[in-house]
Amino acid sequence: MLDQAGWKAAVRQHLSGDASDRSYLRLILNQKTAILMDAPPGKGDDPRDFARIASHLRALGLSAPEVIAADFDHGFLLLEDLGDGIFARLVAEDPARELPLYQAASGVLLHLQSAPAPESLPDLSAADWAEAATFALDWYRRAILGDPGDREAFIQCLTETLVRLADGPRVLILRDYHAENLLWMDQRTGLAQVGLLDFQLAQMGQPVYDLVSLLQDARRDVAPETEAAVREEFRKALHLPADSFAAGYAALGAQRALRILGIFARLCMVAGKPGYLRLVPRVWGQLQRNLSHPELAELARLCARLLPEPTPEALARIESRCPELPKP
Repeated sequence: MLDQAGWKAAVRQHLSGDASDRSYLRLILNQKTAILMDAPPGKGDDPRDFARIASHLRALGLSAPEVIAADFDHGFLLLEDLGDGIFARLVAEDPARELPLYQAASGVLLHLQSAPAPESLPDLSAADWAEAATFALDWYRRAILGDPGDREAFIQCLTETLVRLADGPRVLILRDYHAENLLWMDQRTGLAQVGLLDFQLAQMGQPVYDLVSLLQDARRDVAPETEAAVREEFRKALHLPADSFAAGYAALGAQRALRILGIFARLCMVAGKPGYLRLVPRVWGQLQRNLSHPELAELARLCARLLPEPTPEALARIESRCPELPKP
């Protein structure tokens, strides 16, 4: 593929990956750069989905990488290089940039959701979303206490919560919409200044879901003032009542935090990545904040009964189950 695309002689630089099985290389050739994505077949991510969603986003005037060349059967994509202006890095260097960057990212969501979504995307029911959150029981709780607890009661309660508070008309959601998957591109203008990565699992979902992903980031603390301001601007743009918006935001935030607790435990126990455990206390705090909303009182009581607090001892118990994987 690289030979046919004229990039076979390029110098290759390894780029840090993410929680998936994908890996990335930056290719450098004659002062030009491109990104080689390696998405191993059979690992859950189909590069065809990436290419399809990227095409949709670009048609909307948004900055998803152009697909320069593809070998779908073997899981390789040669992509446009959007640069190194990762939001998380820029904010770490200059915290004053957080609010305007996050406002720009919110604007991208509003624009994205105003357009028709691609056809035939997954559209999960509230019960499906609740089932996805059982990762918190199957991996996080089981690793600490040895059993998954009452899955049936958990699914029923969370399903009822989502149906009641966050089960309206669907829009396209990108799912992993956070500061390490967004880039700032000074050379572009308008909404195209926000570069988009990691959207191959896009599906239909609630308008607030990606906003929660952005503002309740498992990897970094978003300033409360930034969260409040961006959240309110988003609500007003959609002309949603404040009370129902806040309740839906909390419900989706709880669902997302519950699933992430399980994902991070699983990444340690199956993928040999214990580093994600250091993020668990932040996610736990986000979960508790969402559960404190009065409309989530029943779910809060159930979670208090089923889920142990991530104390150092509890996290050490999870880490003790982390396999030692051979180094590549």
